[in-house]
Amino acid sequence: MTKTQAKQLVVCVENDGYAVSLEKRKIYVALRDAIAEKHHMLRIVDESGEDYLYPKAFFRSIALPLAVKRAVLAA
Repeated sequence: MTKTQAKQLVVCVENDGYAVSLEKRKIYVALRDAIAEKHHMLRIVDESGEDYLYPKAFFRSIALPLAVKRAVLAA
């Protein structure tokens, strides 16, 4: 699995209780975590640069052209 396949880009649409860690309308990297998804959570690399679990309902998946996705993940 390549890095771009292992990571998903999502946009934050809600941050109740997590205003310090998440910004609404910001794009985040979601790391694949099957166990977290079973509990309706996503593993997100947040403002601290570390990955933490957040409610899946706080995010929406976004689809970008591959070149743009690679550029975002490389930034």
